[in-house]
Amino acid sequence: MGSRNGIGRRAFVAGTAALALAPRAAQAQSFPSGPVKLTVAVGPGSSPDVLLRLVAEHLSQLWGQQAVVINQPGGAGAIAIRAVAASPADGQTLYMALASNFIALPELQANFPVDVVRDFVPIGYIGEHPMVIAASSALGVTTLPEFIALAKKRKGELNIAAGNRGSILHLAGEWLRIAAGIDVQLLHYPAASQAITDVLGGRVHGMIDAMTSMKGAVEGGQIKPLAVAARQRLYNFSDLPTVAETLPGFEATGWFALMAPPGTPAPVAAKLSADLRTVLAKPELKKRFEDLGTYIRPMTPEELTAFIREQQQTWRPVIAQTAKKIN
Repeated sequence: MGSRNGIGRRAFVAGTAALALAPRAAQAQSFPSGPVKLTVAVGPGSSPDVLLRLVAEHLSQLWGQQAVVINQPGGAGAIAIRAVAASPADGQTLYMALASNFIALPELQANFPVDVVRDFVPIGYIGEHPMVIAASSALGVTTLPEFIALAKKRKGELNIAAGNRGSILHLAGEWLRIAAGIDVQLLHYPAASQAITDVLGGRVHGMIDAMTSMKGAVEGGQIKPLAVAARQRLYNFSDLPTVAETLPGFEATGWFALMAPPGTPAPVAAKLSADLRTVLAKPELKKRFEDLGTYIRPMTPEELTAFIREQQQTWRPVIAQTAKKIN
């Protein structure tokens, strides 16, 4: 009799759990029920913005609902992170986290109340693009060694656009100054389009950004790529040397991961993850990314977490040496 009662109690508990999960499963099946906001902590025209809009276009087609990109630059991602963290945990508001959100923000703002890795729900890794060091064609240099030599000759006179303060672009600029032993001024811009305008206008001598951002100006001959901060030369830009060919060990890659607010139900997160994988597997999207110097790299949430920890260790010495300049 006791055995029967035990079985009955277990069945009751299992049934109760199933009933509790049912609304969440139904929520996932009906998701999305309206427009989905995709927030990114950069201005329009910056490489993460361009790439997110490509992903949003394909998600909109898949869902039959509009995926809307929301730009909220500033504070090394802090402004956007706070906004998304305060959003309803229903999957209708997502955040495209940038490398700097995981690398710089935890080091520079130790008391920041939100930890993207700890608190947000991982949806998936979108892709990565190595940073390119480039110069205004008017500067007259065509290689990274030539730029370094000129910077040493004109000590303190040259400047480089290096993204938002605390961004991976900023960190790459600081690393360049340390590794090359050059005194160049790093200028900060909320959007790459503004930096390019100043490069073309002769007010800025060079820039660090992804090929995505500067591709038009490169094709127009106004900006000259000098080197790519990748582990090896890119197959679709094989004539472009790596920075490491001049400065051994130098590697700086921007990368992006889609995250959901804390507390997002697991079935909704799972559907979002599956839908993201579906659109990233499309050959036409993969080609668009690669044409812009960006590469899709599938990862599980567990692999993503391990990758983030590795990146934090890689950049920690650079941040430690330049913390006063970055803050």
